[in-house]
Amino acid sequence: MAGSIYGSLFRVTTWGESHGKGVGVVVDGCPAGLELSEADIQKYLDRRKPGQSEFSTPRREDDRVEILSGVFEGRTTGTPISMVVFNKTQRSRDYSEIAGYYRPGHADFTFDEKYGFRDYRGGGRSSGRETIGRVAAGAIAAKLLRSIGVELLTYTRSIGGIEIDYSRFDREQINKNMLYMPDASAAERAGEYVTELRKKGDSAGGVAECIIAGLPAGIGETVFDKLDAELAKGIMSIGAVKGVEIGDGMAAARAAGSENNDGFEMRNGKPVKITNHSGGTLGGMSDGSLLVVRAAFKPTPSISKEQRTVSKSGEDITVSIKGRHDPIIVPRAVVVVEAMAALTVADLMLRNMVSRLDRIVDFYE
Repeated sequence: MAGSIYGSLFRVTTWGESHGKGVGVVVDGCPAGLELSEADIQKYLDRRKPGQSEFSTPRREDDRVEILSGVFEGRTTGTPISMVVFNKTQRSRDYSEIAGYYRPGHADFTFDEKYGFRDYRGGGRSSGRETIGRVAAGAIAAKLLRSIGVELLTYTRSIGGIEIDYSRFDREQINKNMLYMPDASAAERAGEYVTELRKKGDSAGGVAECIIAGLPAGIGETVFDKLDAELAKGIMSIGAVKGVEIGDGMAAARAAGSENNDGFEMRNGKPVKITNHSGGTLGGMSDGSLLVVRAAFKPTPSISKEQRTVSKSGEDITVSIKGRHDPIIVPRAVVVVEAMAALTVADLMLRNMVSRLDRIVDFYE
């Protein structure tokens, strides 16, 4: 299977299946000398692991990470960093029924069409557990970025039609409610909404928002490898993401040029944008302001409510999906969006180091 590698200089390869022995990742290109421990990685994995609230699957996994290579005496060595999380509570029997039909909203049909075969246990390679490798790698990228003054903050912006009110934005609230919303009132209403859907055997979608601060101007390329294009690619590669916005996103199409353009003014001897409709990018490169990216997640496709589908033998049937599933993906996916954003930015910042001759000369002098 191609397509399991992401990045150019800071490159990651994820591997494993939902019901295999484990899942993991190899990170290549991390500079030597970064302080790194399993605890650094575990903090991120704990944000995505299941069984933590009524809004996630009851499947309980410790998701304990083991670093197998690339770290010595608490620091990265510059060689590939390999990490693994062993699967421990698989219940493959929960999925035996779906071997004979195609679940609506899943990759069952397309996998069969492409390979003529599929691992139906929990979705195999298409399972949300594949994101463990992304998050583990993203934890390293985020720590690398922090060492050069770049910080990421990610949270749930909306669930269904319930959106946070930025006038009530409270960063501390993100980790105080089960939906990772920085608005306590919105979190309460969204919780009631998800609970009501779950009682009906249904599920909800939503939007995660990531803010990146401290990014210097000029990160990203000007044609195919634009910062916004690379972010869109990385985040769209997350299962269940159906849309990505940078800055005003789709709303920019409804604005006049005079409303959408970000003017400049001088502050402390430097040009600074007055507004940030562009979301921190201009011409495919960072412009020194906050980078704002959003990911729209579809509702969880595994629902107990009856749905129409077809069997592999070509019969029209109705199904009710059994097993342990999230009624909403977004809260556990918040950290996955953050991980992919960190991986993208870290890779582009390393690539940017060779963009100017004077900096190369300075380095080698």
